[in-house]
Amino acid sequence: MDEKEDNFKRMIEKYGIDLEKLKREQLKLSKNLELKDKIDFSLVERVAGVDSVFFKNKIVSVVVVLSPDFEILEQEYFSAKIRFPYLPEFRAYRELLSMVSCFSKIDEKPDVVFVRGHGILHPRNLGLASHFSLSVDVPTIGVADSLLVGEVKNDDIVLNGEVMGKIVRTKEGAKPLYVSSGNKISLNSAVELVKKFIVEPHKFPEPLRLAKKYAKEIRKEIFKIKKL
Repeated sequence: MDEKEDNFKRMIEKYGIDLEKLKREQLKLSKNLELKDKIDFSLVERVAGVDSVFFKNKIVSVVVVLSPDFEILEQEYFSAKIRFPYLPEFRAYRELLSMVSCFSKIDEKPDVVFVRGHGILHPRNLGLASHFSLSVDVPTIGVADSLLVGEVKNDDIVLNGEVMGKIVRTKEGAKPLYVSSGNKISLNSAVELVKKFIVEPHKFPEPLRLAKKYAKEIRKEIFKIKKL
């Protein structure tokens, strides 16, 4: 066992995590996902971006709601103590409670939510975007800047013989985005919405860019951080 594996094992033991139980839960929940368009996404009136940032043992989750012409309609945040370690395939168990608590505070409920993380492009088809959608019953799109699983074939990302995601290039010279359906939306619609909400020269769609900006501002404010 190398040092990385040894550290991973000690962390799992420290937090008392039963990974096999969580894997079974993810597989069970993933069967509830719908990968077809729930609405006509060309007619959306409100979109949102959800993101989280961290400081020491605290998490700050934010939701920013926009109109189709990028006007900020509402933004909220929620902060809490972190009670689960960072494990790439299990991000929801670290971030979801804070994200859902934040989402419950908004009045302008969005038609679709961009989540910085994967949707079904996940070993058990339940990335953070998908898990979040099942919790709040809103269509979601997973947008990530690194690949967790799958084989790249041209602009397709193939998992278990199926196209589960798309590579979307939004900024010259930057790494691409990896887009997947979260829930209640097709992959084609997810990709089209990502492209629609890109504002040059930025890499991420505007709901996520503004969510990250707001999250950093709130983190700096509530933790009195002089420099990040």
